Amino acid sequence: MELSIEPRDFGNTGIKVSALGYGAGHIGSAAISDAEVEKILNEVVDRGINLIDTAKGYYLSEERIGKFLCKNRRDEIVLSTKVGYGVEGVQDWTYDAVYKGIDEARKKLNTDYIDIVFLHACERYHLVKGDVIHALEKAREEGKIKAFGYSGENESLDYGIYTNRLNAIQTSINVFDQRVLHTSLPKAKQHSMGVIAKRPIGNAPWRFKEQPHGDYAETYWQRMKTMGLDYGNEWADIALRFTCFWYGVDTAIVGTTNLKHLGQNIEAINKGKLDEDLIHYLIGLFRVKDDNWVGQL
Repeated sequence: MELSIEPRDFGNTGIKVSALGYGAGHIGSAAISDAEVEKILNEVVDRGINLIDTAKGYYLSEERIGKFLCKNRRDEIVLSTKVGYGVEGVQDWTYDAVYKGIDEARKKLNTDYIDIVFLHACERYHLVKGDVIHALEKAREEGKIKAFGYSGENESLDYGIYTNRLNAIQTSINVFDQRVLHTSLPKAKQHSMGVIAKRPIGNAPWRFKEQPHGDYAETYWQRMKTMGLDYGNEWADIALRFTCFWYGVDTAIVGTTNLKHLGQNIEAINKGKLDEDLIHYLIGLFRVKDDNWVGQL
């Protein structure tokens, strides 16, 4: 099954993105063979997903995308990555860390340009100082990137939007992380920014019968239980559609190495928007149960 939803405008960047994007963190693991990764990435694109989201911190992810997609299918995909840290001999969150990080990413991704580059969850202080944004602007002027933005949550995200210098945001948006829907997201759309929703299924907390102590899904598991939500096997479908069809969300990224799950995600998106009564119920439930539930970092 292929994605049937028409590609969407990514803000005012001129970029078109698929409603469902692919989060390429999982394919960075050395535990997965190159052969498996090549099959997964090509299947993703074959099924109509064009947004591929990665980051420097995702181990082998950038290199594998460069090897298995950019070499022969660069024109079919929209590349999104994240920079600002981990450049040898350079202090994190400086002009050089961002600018040189972009060059490193282009080399790993085997491409002359990157469509979208995000600052990867840096503190507000670095945005206020401005060097990191200036580096992004310089790279865009030189044609190394097409658009740039901030990936993160809460006050740093809001400040990034406030600067009116960014083209895009990537932030957590899901049934258990709704505050942004009524705060940061409307502000971003007022500035015609592209919006990528990460964690649209909230790290799938319904997988766990007991509280998953120390797991990335723990916070969302606690919220799910507090909200009294239990839709069993339907939950992934409901959660993904809740996020993907919210006004202002251009694309929602889900990572998987399971092609069956990939197909199920596509099938869910192809169903379209949730029933309005269910949407309002989920919104109301979050508002009632919200106990200072800020965006999960």
